[in-house]
Amino acid sequence: MMKNFIFLSLIVLGTLTAKAQSQTDLYVEKYKEAAMQTMEQHGIPASIVLGVAIHESATGTSRIAKYLNNHFGMKGNKGPKPIRSAYNGYESVDESYEDFAGFLKRRFGRLFDRYSSTDYKSWALGIQRGGYAHSKTWASQVMAIIKKHRLYQYDKPAN
Repeated sequence: MMKNFIFLSLIVLGTLTAKAQSQTDLYVEKYKEAAMQTMEQHGIPASIVLGVAIHESATGTSRIAKYLNNHFGMKGNKGPKPIRSAYNGYESVDESYEDFAGFLKRRFGRLFDRYSSTDYKSWALGIQRGGYAHSKTWASQVMAIIKKHRLYQYDKPAN
């Protein structure tokens, strides 16, 4: 009886893991072009853009991602606000990506001079050290997402 329960539990866990995996894959497929465009225009690794967006928006399923098109947890009062929130609202997800790039340039400008668009590890650590997130494990979580989903494949050296 216990063996059957354990076996069924493993099947359910495997199904849930596969579902979460496919949700992330769908997110990457949907937004990889926006991330690569952000990289080309601003020099931020596409893997960082995608990794942070996946982490901060729960693969686009968080309340602020769904209702405010905010995929980076950007706080403020700007943009349309269909819900009460301390977070910025955007007309589109692309606008959220563009605002994130602008925020990084304003707040973390030294990263653009110091690291290449293929050095996602240094970018993640630099963003964490600069105070983007309060969690001490934020950079390692973002890097784990990048590695697990091979997001580094979208990074290209600046021309």
